[in-house]
Amino acid sequence: MSAHHDTSEPPRAASTTESFFAPVRGTFAGIVTLSAIGAASSVVPFIAIVELARTLLPTLNGSALDVTRVWVIVAVAVAALIISFAAALFSGIVSHFADAELQFSLRKRIVAHLQRLPLGWFDARSSGAARKLVENDVVALHQLVAHAIHDVVMAITIPVISIIYLFIVQWQLALAALVPLVVTMALYMIMMRGTGEKYREYDDATAQLSGATVEFVQGIAVVKRFGQLGRSHRRYRESTKEYVRFVGEWTNETAVLFTIIEIVTSPVVVLAWLLGAGMWLISIGIATPIGILPGILLGLGLTSPLMKLGASAQFLRNATKAQASLTEFFALPTIAWPTDPATPQRSDIRAQDVSFSYDGERQVLADINAACAPGTVTALVGASGSGKSTLAKLVPRFYDVAAGSMSIGDTDVRDVASSELYEHVGFVFQDVQLLRASIRDNIRLARPNASDDEVVAAAQAAQIHERILRFERGYDAVVGTDAHLSGGEAQRVTIARALLADTPILVLDEATAFADPDSEASIQRALSTLAAERTVVVIAHRLHTIVGADQILVMDDGRIIERGTHSELVAAGGHFASMWQNYQSNHARSLPEGVTP
Repeated sequence: MSAHHDTSEPPRAASTTESFFAPVRGTFAGIVTLSAIGAASSVVPFIAIVELARTLLPTLNGSALDVTRVWVIVAVAVAALIISFAAALFSGIVSHFADAELQFSLRKRIVAHLQRLPLGWFDARSSGAARKLVENDVVALHQLVAHAIHDVVMAITIPVISIIYLFIVQWQLALAALVPLVVTMALYMIMMRGTGEKYREYDDATAQLSGATVEFVQGIAVVKRFGQLGRSHRRYRESTKEYVRFVGEWTNETAVLFTIIEIVTSPVVVLAWLLGAGMWLISIGIATPIGILPGILLGLGLTSPLMKLGASAQFLRNATKAQASLTEFFALPTIAWPTDPATPQRSDIRAQDVSFSYDGERQVLADINAACAPGTVTALVGASGSGKSTLAKLVPRFYDVAAGSMSIGDTDVRDVASSELYEHVGFVFQDVQLLRASIRDNIRLARPNASDDEVVAAAQAAQIHERILRFERGYDAVVGTDAHLSGGEAQRVTIARALLADTPILVLDEATAFADPDSEASIQRALSTLAAERTVVVIAHRLHTIVGADQILVMDDGRIIERGTHSELVAAGGHFASMWQNYQSNHARSLPEGVTP
């Protein structure tokens, strides 16, 4: 038996910030450079106004006009404006291209990583989890890449250059210009104390409100039918009140400080402060009227970039959360596929000393030994949480064993390439998965090249052909658009898919567990056709469906405690006999005539 497993981990693309942004790291340098040039250039016109005033005002007292200096100042100001606009434009273009490149790169990496995750990861999550990664989290990084870098560089560069210039020409007024900036930063720090905890509470309140809303809307028909509308609406109402209460309290806590910040940074207040400081400096003979002009012009623009950065805080928080989410996703361990794959030569299944636990926590399976001969039906029964579903899902490699081996023929499933494995193992579970595509394409998902006649034959065997023909577009009807299927009908489409795949091994999580009585007989007949001449492992919920099984494995607390045929186990008077007796008394029905598992 081959044992050459590819145990190497995939590149941890998001394990660090550096590697996370590796595809656009060089572009970031260009964004920073362009933003810095734009920020510096935007300050130059204000300095030019000051220098122009210093050149022109003395002419009012009869001094000669230095025309050359005037035109040089004007030329520098115009050039700086052009450079500022151009740098801002190109910085925006480059940052958005970088954002698009990063999103494209991340989506490719996400899809590649999804392909290497064990099927159990998808089994434990809805499609919304993958959609959140590919869409929401990736899009949330837009603000971080396309805007935040530019805003941060502007918020730092403009005040620094302005303050340096002010200290050169009039350091006393430079100190006065720093006051609104320092006060704003101090107030922000006070206002943001405990924000991390507040945001966690906000996320919890939002999640509770969303859950209550979905529950109320989706369950409204049921609760109205049973006269429980008030109870369902009460939870929604309470969640809404709690959300409004929390947001209201948080708003009230920050409203005063936020208002003060708005006042301190408003142009009118800053201008009044700078004029007052300038007039005082003039009155004591430290400054001249022309000398306070730089402080007034440049001082007005010190707080604006900081306020813009503050307004983007929520977007940056969302982007940071998205980055953390993606980092956690890329750190998920992937399944190890063989470097030297083997091909199973038989269709029997063997579990040898199998143990398994989720994420290394409480053991779910322990010391499992079982064999399923070709062309037989093996039923797994037991209470909820006994481990029967987990054991069955080790065959199509939803998970890998922690110890021991799960084999097809003499070949460990870990030594079989994925494409080869799913040509040998098919599965039909209760959780029906149909694509928003035509019924025809849904049936031949496992065999895209199957002919239309083969698709129809599979549908007929699955007892769904007549229902499909009742749709206006027949097999071309799109699921969820012009083909609306009941749970039992959708289950029969998946059975048709499994029939078309024609795998020698089949794993069934009993498809009739939640079917209505009318659908159950049709599904059972379809399953009988599907199971014929295949090695079948069925997770049994309704015991009457596995009376004719070749082998029944009774599980409890992750172990096989009994095994045998139905008659042998009933005669033994053990755990299964007790289960059968309880089942008969509760359900009082026998196996439908002509139906086998």
